[in-house]
Amino acid sequence: MISTYAWVLTMSILGVLIIFDFSWAVLRRNQNTSLREASIWSLFYLTLAIAFGLFLGHWSTPVVRQEFFAGWLTEYSLSFDNLFVFVIILTKLKIEEKSKQLALLLGILIALVFRIIAITLGAAAIKQFEWVFFIFGAFLVYTAVKLFGESSHDATEEKESKIITSLRNRGFKPFTIALIALGMTDILFALDSIPAIFGLTQNVYVVITANIFALMGLRQLYFLIGGLMRRLIYMGKGLSLILGFIGVKLFFHAFHAVDIHEIAGVHVPEITITQSLAVILICLLGAAGASLIATRNKI
Repeated sequence: MISTYAWVLTMSILGVLIIFDFSWAVLRRNQNTSLREASIWSLFYLTLAIAFGLFLGHWSTPVVRQEFFAGWLTEYSLSFDNLFVFVIILTKLKIEEKSKQLALLLGILIALVFRIIAITLGAAAIKQFEWVFFIFGAFLVYTAVKLFGESSHDATEEKESKIITSLRNRGFKPFTIALIALGMTDILFALDSIPAIFGLTQNVYVVITANIFALMGLRQLYFLIGGLMRRLIYMGKGLSLILGFIGVKLFFHAFHAVDIHEIAGVHVPEITITQSLAVILICLLGAAGASLIATRNKI
């Protein structure tokens, strides 16, 4: 159980960091983001998330620490798809390099607000109706199968083109379209990510902090690996395996929640958070490694 003091202290520190990041983006809105600057900030946020996860065990339990890393890795990996969409949106709208930094940050802040709302609603639904895990599980398995069988980048590009065209027809300016499209895109991605992380932990503190850390630094990561995104051709396959695994895990959890521990004489397995973390790491590293090997000649 996370104490009120830990909640207040954590949210206060993260709030200060977000405000600082926002202020920095506003002050530098007319300057290009260099590779060195993007590298430093990306490393900073990555180190911050890892340090938070490691020290989390000091005011909580080792299990909560594992839940954080599993949730953060899942949300962070799903954010890579967000980055690819960001590339599509900002390229199609021909947003100037100097304006990208502010557009990305505002879009991410909008997404963060909506994610916190979605997490709150999801937690309330789970508390009242544990059978909702069956719905979450079915949705993730469906999404996983659909994602595995299609070129996720092409499908996503088609969806974003429709959003951009619709907003253009309504007379919105390119920067405003980019801002709305970025926010709407992340809301759509939240439909996958929120059920996925609830499949790993029902600790709202972990769910919220994992999402915040996954989104923080996403802006700088865009400038750091924007060109690398097109080489990660199998990342969608890896993500589909992760979502499918968590979907099945949710089914198992739902059966136990409604007091069904055996089906046709077969015991319903209980997947530990350690096993979940191992599967997530294997899928991510495997997908990234296979992608880089397959595209090693496409520099």
